[in-house]
Amino acid sequence: MNIIMLGPPGAGKGTQAVRLAKELGLVHLSTGDILREAVRNRTELGKKAESYMKAGELVPDSLLIDLIQDRLDGDVVASGFILDGFPRTIPQAEALKKMLAEKQIPLHRAVLLAVPDEEVVRRLSGRWFCPVCNAGYNYPAKMPKVEGKCDHDGAALQRRPDDEEAVVRNRLEVYKRQTEPIVAFYRQESLLTEIDGSKAPDEVFAELVRVVSEKAAK
Repeated sequence: MNIIMLGPPGAGKGTQAVRLAKELGLVHLSTGDILREAVRNRTELGKKAESYMKAGELVPDSLLIDLIQDRLDGDVVASGFILDGFPRTIPQAEALKKMLAEKQIPLHRAVLLAVPDEEVVRRLSGRWFCPVCNAGYNYPAKMPKVEGKCDHDGAALQRRPDDEEAVVRNRLEVYKRQTEPIVAFYRQESLLTEIDGSKAPDEVFAELVRVVSEKAAK
């Protein structure tokens, strides 16, 4: 079973992808992890990617595709994969389709975790972290015992700059402009399944397992 996870920032794609991969014995492919691993291992592709990252530039689609293709080796093909964080644009989706076809690797499902804008803003602008131990908190789901203080060391909690409400809303606009067209792309390919990502994480996960298992049984 080979799956792509789609959804806005704050939808919980990464969390659910890791959990689903463990449940079904799939390989979790995160483009962020693939990039970091290639850079850390000083591969030729990693060195190329690092040059863009150090310059503060986006890694080109062609290089991302090469990195993903490089990762689609024996264990991934044998076990199946969940791709998280890619594609984010139509050109990326088209390039991924071409690459998978060339390697004769089928894509079985593109799962969209749909979350309303205001829920995304609530989730992301409610995220805080401890600058000392990096523990994470989320208002109101996971609150510290003492308002504004880390449970572990008492340090004052901070909010990451990209979790400020104005920044979150801008990220949503970018998502709608660049990534939402991918939903139509995979719907046209008859691969799209939409799940209500605004529910509790356990409910979302149960629905994910159900729809993926149904697809696998067909």
